[in-house]
Amino acid sequence: MGQLSGKVAIVTGASTGMGRAIAVTLAREGAWVAAVARSADKLAETVAAAREASGEIAPYPADVADHERVRAIVADVVGQRGRVDILVNNAGTNTFHRNLADTSLAEWRQVLDTNLTGAYFFTREVLPHMRAAGRGTIVNITSGAGLRPSAPAGVAYSASKHALQSLTGSINAEERRHGIRACAIAPGETDTPNLDLRPLPPPREDRERALSPQDIANAVLWVAAQPPHVAVELVVIGPTRQRNYQADYERYVAAGHTAKRQD
Repeated sequence: MGQLSGKVAIVTGASTGMGRAIAVTLAREGAWVAAVARSADKLAETVAAAREASGEIAPYPADVADHERVRAIVADVVGQRGRVDILVNNAGTNTFHRNLADTSLAEWRQVLDTNLTGAYFFTREVLPHMRAAGRGTIVNITSGAGLRPSAPAGVAYSASKHALQSLTGSINAEERRHGIRACAIAPGETDTPNLDLRPLPPPREDRERALSPQDIANAVLWVAAQPPHVAVELVVIGPTRQRNYQADYERYVAAGHTAKRQD
């Protein structure tokens, strides 16, 4: 039996990177997993990987910023499985333009809608079911940029992850009495497809020293497997060897990738 045998989990952003590793790991450890992501094709790859590991998983193609779709997913999961024990708000994105001077309003909204509002939507929809059960675990994947703003991560991404950190605290402040606990996991640089969105992606040798998606999945599993009386509120995890992230920003500026506003 796995550490999460019989549990019901929802994992967002489950099509690639951290989300795929989290979904596959929770399924492998016995949870029934609802895997949510925009790309149906990539989501199918996650489902295949989980089933290869003998996990139970169902795909739910969706944009987490679509409240009606989020509501329908949670209703379907509860209708099928009777409850939601674990929610992992992992869906996240970034844009090419990252400075205050060149991030457009559309780019700002895109990042905030996915990274923050989507987590709010899913949290809002699962809370009544967790309250009724008297228990539940919500894990929000934030970032090192959610603890300290990062120039390479950008203004919108850093703001969204700071806010997600705050949302985690609000869940704990308001929902402890219902047996619900929330954890923010703040990874440092992780070798995922999101690194390719940077104006100047880090070189391969640096990516090889970064965290792996499985490192984050292992942290999520550890948090979710804690007994009900244990609340882990924050996990900060980073590579042993840290890069000079500010140098990335300086190279970005020197290369001329500054500012034409698009709005």
